[in-house]
Amino acid sequence: MTPEREAKIRKVLNNRQGGLVVVMENVQDPHNISAVMRTCDAVGVQDVFVLNNTIPLHKKFAKSSSASALGWLSVHQYSDTAACMAAVKQLCDKVYATHLGVQSSSLYELNLTGRVALVFGNEREGVTADCLAYCDGNFIIPQVGMVQSLNISVACAITLYEAFRQRNEAGLYSGKPTLAESRWTDLATGWGLLNEQGEVASSD
Repeated sequence: MTPEREAKIRKVLNNRQGGLVVVMENVQDPHNISAVMRTCDAVGVQDVFVLNNTIPLHKKFAKSSSASALGWLSVHQYSDTAACMAAVKQLCDKVYATHLGVQSSSLYELNLTGRVALVFGNEREGVTADCLAYCDGNFIIPQVGMVQSLNISVACAITLYEAFRQRNEAGLYSGKPTLAESRWTDLATGWGLLNEQGEVASSD
């Protein structure tokens, strides 16, 4: 492990956001999933939930889009909504879904500095009513065009960078870990930073 590599991994781990989670429900196109994963890695999201309750579980994701991100994320696949959301709620206090409803809020009205999960739905149908039942609120991304629609990977990127802006202003990217110590250590070991004894891995 070179000093440069060690510093890079420590910096990434120290900026991982233990309280920011992404859920993708029934997203059909693996390329969309992979693009979302790249954005998650870029803003420090560690846990990504892929929920397929109306379509088959994905056997693999698009390597061309996620090869540099997939190995650095904790991806959890579920086919049961209740089990998925129970796991999500163990990590987060609030769950918000991208959904146009009567009581939907603007993305820019949400407080994204706490322990928050963000749910994105199918390219055509959006988030299912079953999944919405587990959410604490819905939000939309304001638009002024004719189409009034965004690709899921674009919508996710806009949302996550708003979360990044808020959390950065709140000092959550200061280099002080937000992950629990045990989680930090587990990831550091899995990423090759630490050996089984908890020591920095040798470069040999």
